[in-house]
Amino acid sequence: MSAGDHGDPAADRLAGRPDGGGAAGDGDGRGLEFDNRPIAALDEDAIADVARRAASDGITAFAVTGVFAALDGEMERRAGTIIAEHCPGARVSLSHEIGRVGLLERENATALNATLADLAETVVGGFQRAVAGLGVDAPLYLSQNDGTLMAADQALAYPVRTIASGPTNSMRGAALLSGLADALVVDIGGTTADVGLLIAGYPREAATTVELGGVRTNFRMPDVLSIGLGGGSRVADDGARIGPDSVGGDLQRQARVFGGETLTMTDIAVAAGLLQLGDATKVAELPAALVEAALDRARAMLDDALDRVRPSSRALPVVLVGGGAVLAARPLAAAASLHRPEHAAVANAVGAALAEVGGECERVFSLEQIDREAARAEAEREAVARAVAAGADAGDVRIADVEELPLTYMPGNATRFRVKAIGRPRA
Repeated sequence: MSAGDHGDPAADRLAGRPDGGGAAGDGDGRGLEFDNRPIAALDEDAIADVARRAASDGITAFAVTGVFAALDGEMERRAGTIIAEHCPGARVSLSHEIGRVGLLERENATALNATLADLAETVVGGFQRAVAGLGVDAPLYLSQNDGTLMAADQALAYPVRTIASGPTNSMRGAALLSGLADALVVDIGGTTADVGLLIAGYPREAATTVELGGVRTNFRMPDVLSIGLGGGSRVADDGARIGPDSVGGDLQRQARVFGGETLTMTDIAVAAGLLQLGDATKVAELPAALVEAALDRARAMLDDALDRVRPSSRALPVVLVGGGAVLAARPLAAAASLHRPEHAAVANAVGAALAEVGGECERVFSLEQIDREAARAEAEREAVARAVAAGADAGDVRIADVEELPLTYMPGNATRFRVKAIGRPRA
């Protein structure tokens, strides 16, 4: 089990860290065997010593990770309690509440959550002050990266869950605006186009480990592919190349329709009559062949991205959203039908405003020790409890999704249950 951040060379072992480590206290093999037997008794004195030394060094963020903590998080919880006793004000991240099965990736995810503690306090505190300054007396919720919401106090505890919440807001908004529960979504903004898959109205989550900054993690993340196609993307080679470089937020100074000298996809859209923005006369003399080539290139980029995201060769409905959706001006081969819903430009805001609160549980059970239905019921109860803790109305929570996966490489008839619960926010 590891805890804290004390620069112990023996514990510099966070897998895949580009800087070679920098993690945590004592990596002494605490945790559980696959059958829920403790590997070794928790060394409470050692944890207390790490916490005291960290407190004296001004360290207040801790990541606690135990082997097979997904089976039972009690050892991690006890370690967290000891840390809090000896380091007042400590912010403790427990791996069984953050990552999924897989020790090293879960450890990385937990360490990332711990490092975001100070930033989360600054950001969430800023939102709270802004809301209070407006005289709004209402609960504050933040978007999670699975398309649901969580209360502000949960965002402080689990800031890692907000990573990539932007694309999921757009995808939820696309589902709500189009009325489609199963579809491909293309969200085109100023710099990128994000392509994802809706399943039952929610973004499909990445099934494998996710790399962030070259570090492998395994907390839930949306399965979204981003490509360099947006309103600010630079156009070169007579329209044959788009991006990935972009003028970004400087569009109104650099794009030609605003008097700049950079040819962007916004200029192409204006020249093609797809968009009314800026001064159209400044792009009126663009060669028609260049404009057509750029639009064809945009179509090819989107077709390739959709092919990489869709689950099979079968064409699916495609929902176009975002302020740059006009750039998808050509028919798309992967689309069984194209949908441009009303208010598509603000799908991101719609998704956030109408989202429900979510909670998720992922547990591994030995079905030799508990029967299948009881294991599922326990996982569902925990998911519901987490949704309520995140701010859902306890009387409205329902189970949205259940995944059951036998772990054939482990003895004991081990089975992983992943359950998602959602509900309306508490008033």
